[in-house]
This record gives sequence, C-alpha cells and structure tokens, in this order.
Amino acid sequence: MHDISLSQARLPATLEIEVLDEFGEARRQAIAAERALTVYLNRREIVTLMTLGADPEALVVGYLRNQGLLAEREHLAAVHVDWEVEAAAVVTRHLPEDLEERLGQRTVTTGCGQGTVFGRLLEATSLNALPATRLRQSVLYRLLENLGAYNETYRSAGAVHGCALCRQETVLDFVEDVGRHNAVDTLAGRQWLEAVDSGNADIFYTTGRLTSEMVLKVAQMGIAVLVSRSGVTQKGVELAERFGVLLIARAKGRHFQAINAGERLDLDAVPPRRPGDRR
Repeated sequence: MHDISLSQARLPATLEIEVLDEFGEARRQAIAAERALTVYLNRREIVTLMTLGADPEALVVGYLRNQGLLAEREHLAAVHVDWEVEAAAVVTRHLPEDLEERLGQRTVTTGCGQGTVFGRLLEATSLNALPATRLRQSVLYRLLENLGAYNETYRSAGAVHGCALCRQETVLDFVEDVGRHNAVDTLAGRQWLEAVDSGNADIFYTTGRLTSEMVLKVAQMGIAVLVSRSGVTQKGVELAERFGVLLIARAKGRHFQAINAGERLDLDAVPPRRPGDRR
C-alpha cells in the first residue's frame, strides 16, 4: 500500500461573533464556519467546495472518489491543503482516460454547499451488489437515541448537516459540514486516508434529504441501509430500488417511513397508537 503525503490543515468548525438578542443585549454566539476550498487534481481545477474546514483532506479525497475521479486508494499520491490560497492540490498516479468527458458533462443536483455529479455517474452500472442488510425496528430506535450524543457543531452553532457511519445501533464515525454532501464525502475520504473499514458499517445516517446523489454515494460505499430525519425524493427512491438500498426517511423519535423495505425490516418494536396518529 502506497504512503500518501498529507497536509494537516484542519481548522475550527465554529467561530464567535457578537449578536444582539431579543432583549437588546449583546452577547457572543458561535456560528458555523464557511470556507471556500478549490480542488485541483494534477493541477487541473475541478471544483470549489464550501466547507467548515474541519477535515479538508478527507473531504477532498471523498469528493473525488465519489465523483469517480479517483478509482483506487493506491492511485493517490498526495493531498495538500493551503488555506492562505484556499486551495487543495491532489496528486494522483492515474487519471481516468475519459477525464475531459467526465468534466464536460455535469448534472446539477439538489445538494447544498455543492451538488454536481460529473459525467454519467447517475447511470453507473458497475457497483458491486450490496448486502441485503436487515434492520430491526428496535435497533433503529436505539441508533437514533445514540446519535443524540453527536451534532456538536449543530448544537452550538446550527447551520450544518451531519452524517454517520454506523454498525447497527453503534455509531462508528460522525462528520458535520456545511452541506450533507460534504459530510458524506468526508466519511468516504476517511475510509481511505484513515483505513476505516467500510465493511464494518452497515447503516449510513444523514440529517439531509435522501436524494439521488446521496443514495448513489452510499451505494458506492457498499452500504445498503440509508437513514435520515428528512424526506426523500423521487429519483432517490428510483436509485434505491435499483441498487437495493433500504431507505428510512423522516426518522425522528418513534416515527419513520420505510421505503424499499421488502422483507428486510423487522417490526419488533411497534409503538402504541396515540390519539391523532395518522393511520
């Protein structure tokens, strides 16, 4: 396995400003950082990402990986982030033969912060078959409770999304960033840079919408259960059915909406109905 030359350019995820509250009193308030980072791949400008800057190397690698511009970890030689010029220089030993075609064809998606998919990535057919991961209702509820211990930046400053790699109810890794796509890309980058074994993760959690790009990125990571406290889009459902991803949308408290569940969801903790519950 090749060594990768990495900068260590992490910045604080929040900063403080002075605000005036509803009582007319001035106080200090933490807010989420938002920094521009332009990504260069072998000196070719690729994209500018808006990010907290908390783990920029992993974000950049995960972004390029999920866009299909980095196919193997062994291709990666160096990732250097320089905040003075707001740039990330990525050096790879191999570029896709159809790089220009990929960069020339973009689909604008619903991502916040950034949300473009290069080339025909949405038409990808080379994904490995996903495991038919089963999920118990009781495990889902325990996972949601465990996730309450995270979201540190959101609790102090708001304005961010969070994503997590999970093994059933256990949270293996958690990332927050300006956009949900940044957070999932950072987790994908950590899998390579920190040798996080995605085989140990069987559930992916996000605070953002379950869109086509989110489903595709999670499927690329080999995970077949995608959970969100938010809703789902039509294209997200279509890709989930195509790749075999179980979607759990609007998961808050004891409520959720399972999509593409088949026989994979075990309803072992059905809550009692209360007056006013929708039937």
